Amino acid sequence: MRTLIGTILLAAMAAAPVTAAEDQSVSTPIRQFVDAFNKGDLKAALANYATGDIAIIDDLAPHLWVGAKAAQAWAADLAKAGAANGITEGAVKIGAPTRTEVEGNVAYVIVPSRYTFKDHGKAMTEEGQMTFALKGGAKAWKISGWTWTGPVPHGR
Repeated sequence: MRTLIGTILLAAMAAAPVTAAEDQSVSTPIRQFVDAFNKGDLKAALANYATGDIAIIDDLAPHLWVGAKAAQAWAADLAKAGAANGITEGAVKIGAPTRTEVEGNVAYVIVPSRYTFKDHGKAMTEEGQMTFALKGGAKAWKISGWTWTGPVPHGR
């Protein structure tokens, strides 16, 4: 009986839509980017980006970065703004994707997000969502752009 149930479960899993497996692999570079960002490992974070033009929209001025070095420019602007404005201990936490669309070698993923940091020592939270565009290559999915959307940060 156990063998029959196991066989039925395996058959059901095999019959599941391919998008379930794609969704998981599409999320991999997003999680790796966030984990590396939180560790302060810029090199590892940048390894999750596609080659070619990248687009980033964030609430940090100048708000838009586009081009092959957009991710590096965004990271530099984030560091400069943090130093100039007393922002420290920034960390991002993301939840499970609320929407994932995979069409061939491109994908669109929305994840709920929370950015926590200290503003001159005061604990702050900014809740929102990040929307990612990804390109799938022969080896892996890579981030080709993302946006941050959320209200003004508030104290914790």
